Amino acid sequence: MFMEDSQLNKFIIDSNLVSKADLDSATEEAQKKGIKVGDVLVNSGKITEDNLRRMQAYVIGIPFVDLKQRKIPFDTLSLIPEPVARKNNIVAFKKTEDTLEVAMLDVNDLAAIDFIKKKVNLKILPRLTDTESIKDAIIQYQKSLKEEFGDIIQKESASLKAMAEEISAKNGNPDSAADLKKIAEDLPVVRIVDALLKHAIIQNASDIHIEPMEEELLIRYRIDGLLHDAMVLPKNAEPSITARVKVLSNLKLDEKRLPQDGRFKVDMNSEKVSLRVSIIPTCYGEKTVMRLLKENVSGFTLEYLSFHGEGLERIHRALTQTTGMILTTGPTGSGKTTTLYTMLDILNQPDVNICTIEDPVEYQMKRINQTQVNTDIGFTFASGLRTLVRQDPDIIMVGEIRDTETAGLAVNAALTGHLVLSTLHTNSAAGAIPRLLDMKIEPFLLVSTINVIIAQRLVRRLSANKEKHFLSRSEVEALGKSVDLASVLTALQEEKIVKNVDSWEKIPFYRAVAGKEDDGFKGRLGIHEVLNVTASIKELIIKGGTSEEIEVQAKKEGMLTMIEDGVFKCVQGMTTIEEVLRVISE
Repeated sequence: MFMEDSQLNKFIIDSNLVSKADLDSATEEAQKKGIKVGDVLVNSGKITEDNLRRMQAYVIGIPFVDLKQRKIPFDTLSLIPEPVARKNNIVAFKKTEDTLEVAMLDVNDLAAIDFIKKKVNLKILPRLTDTESIKDAIIQYQKSLKEEFGDIIQKESASLKAMAEEISAKNGNPDSAADLKKIAEDLPVVRIVDALLKHAIIQNASDIHIEPMEEELLIRYRIDGLLHDAMVLPKNAEPSITARVKVLSNLKLDEKRLPQDGRFKVDMNSEKVSLRVSIIPTCYGEKTVMRLLKENVSGFTLEYLSFHGEGLERIHRALTQTTGMILTTGPTGSGKTTTLYTMLDILNQPDVNICTIEDPVEYQMKRINQTQVNTDIGFTFASGLRTLVRQDPDIIMVGEIRDTETAGLAVNAALTGHLVLSTLHTNSAAGAIPRLLDMKIEPFLLVSTINVIIAQRLVRRLSANKEKHFLSRSEVEALGKSVDLASVLTALQEEKIVKNVDSWEKIPFYRAVAGKEDDGFKGRLGIHEVLNVTASIKELIIKGGTSEEIEVQAKKEGMLTMIEDGVFKCVQGMTTIEEVLRVISE
């Protein structure tokens, strides 16, 4: 299956896809860099990656297969686990009694072929394909799994109903701890809860809501910040499903009058997910909400989180300081913790000691000493922070500043030679100052400690299904009432996103277009404002300036507000104006 460059070069010349001059230039560059001629031609845009694969298939005599719009039987597709298929760009698409045809982007990936051969004990016949075919096949995993989970839930719900009726008829009280434990560990409810979790993880949900209604049990998933109905189960499935979640979370089975909190972990598709569980009594039973947290977040960068330009530079400068405070602000679910962990990942070097106090520990990171508060035994943020400063830390992360005592201790830690990272619940970066003043922190201490304040929200990210459009004059005027368009235009030109233009009506925006697999949105991204505490800002704080005055001064010094950053990202084609206005107005 190995192919010499000379074989490919001859085919390229014969096919007239590339001129001889371009091919000679690519050959010379390939020899200098020690890479393949085909890679040089792809990198320079002379041919596409998929065209290169088709030519390679022809030259080495391996069939090329097009899997786009082709339905693959799930029993064949599932012979290669979805994580393996995604990681190695290889899918099984045709099976006979003793052979398995697999479509690949790289037929020289002998390790992947050998792994699959051992797993299925069949003769493997590799075929070349293109990236779109692989993408379509990966999507079929999700479709097939959704159908499979639907069948499991429908089948097991019937078994669950029969079992509950049997216990009720025998004991007259199916709500005792012993009976609930028996139901929770029975196969039907185990399969249902496993299916709910797998289904949520596949759809990249951040939360699972299990909500008892008057006559049914509603399951909803929060995906990209919005709740979606996932499925409806029989009403009598609620006690057993809740009991199963309680068993997994090590909660009291027979306690139905008081709220309970817990957590557990699952390992699905080689991905570790931690679930934070909250159960609260309602009119029609116990409502359960599970927050899904993928444990491995290392490798994120601030650029990946969509920080850019001057705001990004301000954060990097603050991270080089050895003392002071960096604060992130925003409502629950706005991505503050992910931003904090990303900064910790940047700071996590062998020569520093990093300690955290959190409630709860959401992500576990190597070489960082993470501690979880436990208010039941009096271990609070304040008491934990007192101890951490005696642990010889260089960097301290406080999960949240909630009260005056914690705020005072965090400020003192920043004053005594530590870099402190924390979060606050405020609506804007400038709003963090009056919030800390309300916590009885003296203004002179604030100006001595705070380096940078970040405020953020999450908006839905546009998928590949989008279309370009332009704003009318009236739409530009309406947008200009809530956004400083001049500041946004300056930032766009400084970062070379747009060339010099004299009108916003000439700048393209984008809108979502519903496709086969999504509604035009997929995933989320952050919109931010990064307030640098400069000398002029410090002067305002000392004088008792309002958050509005602080924000005005920060804007004069180049800060983009969140809504302005949102419009910036709309021009980049990352989200829509409607999405930004929806989140900022919430």
